[in-house]
Amino acid sequence: MSTAGLTKDSGWEVGVSKTLQYSVPELWDLLTSPNGLTLWLGEGAELAVGSRYETADGTTGEVRSYREHDRIRVTWQPADWSHDSTVQLALSGSGPKTVLRFHQERLADADERTRQRTHWQDVMTTVIERLGSDRGQ
Repeated sequence: MSTAGLTKDSGWEVGVSKTLQYSVPELWDLLTSPNGLTLWLGEGAELAVGSRYETADGTTGEVRSYREHDRIRVTWQPADWSHDSTVQLALSGSGPKTVLRFHQERLADADERTRQRTHWQDVMTTVIERLGSDRGQ
């Protein structure tokens, strides 16, 4: 069994990132809007630091940190999971280019890590498609 993605402090983790041709404010505005939250966190999620959220599919969590134009950190537990994990959305960049990162830690095992890598790759694809449609592409 491979231990790639296994850390001493955070257990199993996975990250997906992409450099996009959008400014930090453009991406932030999309990803924190109700429609944007649906793309990466789930339908019905609302963010306020320290508050709990629940999405339409039963995923629950708590907002741990929210730094505008920088990062959002939440706990994340789908209805069919027996444990929660931590998800972080982070933006970094300047001018017209921004790196968008999704990072998830405290995953149960290597199989869950593999499934979540696919999940976050799909989320990234969906975000990119939405950005293109918002610009009329």
